[in-house]
Amino acid sequence: MDPAQFFAASRLVIVAGKGGVGKTTVTAALARAAAETGLSTLIVEVEGKSGLASAFGREPLTYDEVELSPGIRGRTLTPDNALMEYLHDHGMARVSKRLMSSGALDIVSTAVPGIKDILILGKVKQLERAGAADLILLDAPAAGHAITFLLAARALLDAVRVGPINTQAREVLELLTDPQRCEVMLVTLPEETPVNELIDTAFHLEDRVGVNLGPVVVNGLYEDLPGLDADPATAAASADTTLRAGEAESLAEAASFRRHRMELQREPVARLATGLPLSQLHLPYLFNADIGAADVDDLARALLGGISSLEAARR
Repeated sequence: MDPAQFFAASRLVIVAGKGGVGKTTVTAALARAAAETGLSTLIVEVEGKSGLASAFGREPLTYDEVELSPGIRGRTLTPDNALMEYLHDHGMARVSKRLMSSGALDIVSTAVPGIKDILILGKVKQLERAGAADLILLDAPAAGHAITFLLAARALLDAVRVGPINTQAREVLELLTDPQRCEVMLVTLPEETPVNELIDTAFHLEDRVGVNLGPVVVNGLYEDLPGLDADPATAAASADTTLRAGEAESLAEAASFRRHRMELQREPVARLATGLPLSQLHLPYLFNADIGAADVDDLARALLGGISSLEAARR
């Protein structure tokens, strides 16, 4: 599949997954890959602690947009700032300041569950409608919160029958359920618990929210390496080199570890394919504690290669 066609299929892509699976890193890689196809990309984070900007060598994101890389901008969204901007745009700047200083939003959010989420999603809807970028990537909350986050619009429609909140919730739900406007990409690791949670999350999102699901990103895969079964001493001799004392044993242990990790990941990946009939995009395991710009470039290339291998027809 043509990567440009892939990224142009939905104007908003929500990246979600269990905490610790690397969804923020995947979001950065998706942005880089989309930028490589010539699309302008806006990354929106909603939790403010993801460290996404550091993957581009930038300072932490704020509510104001900043350039992270050529073709890629980023910002963070908070309910307080979204509400203040909404009130300011509607001629109620003085009211907004009083609300923030009094802590009224916390009181309202307790009385009306989901109101904070709808404030953020309402701002995302505004950005999408305004054409803020060719592609908007939303780094969503961790999987458990992601379900309630995306369910907020439907819940508020049931709870609030009339007025601006109902209108906002209805318009957000229209965005989330329109496959040409919005798609959710779920991220997992090739491990039992993350895969189980991802499958549950996928069915919840399809059945209860009605969102369109894109390919699943399986992050942190140990790639197949040739020669893992070879005898280290024999391999060294064929390469016209010699090994020092203890190196043959260390190489054999490393090869054994790699084979073991590859074997462990096969079953979860296969079960994911069986339990969730979606295409998969695979990303390699990175042996770096801190993900930097070069790592994001490597992952973006892997994504572009995987996307090119997808069938033209997407679910």
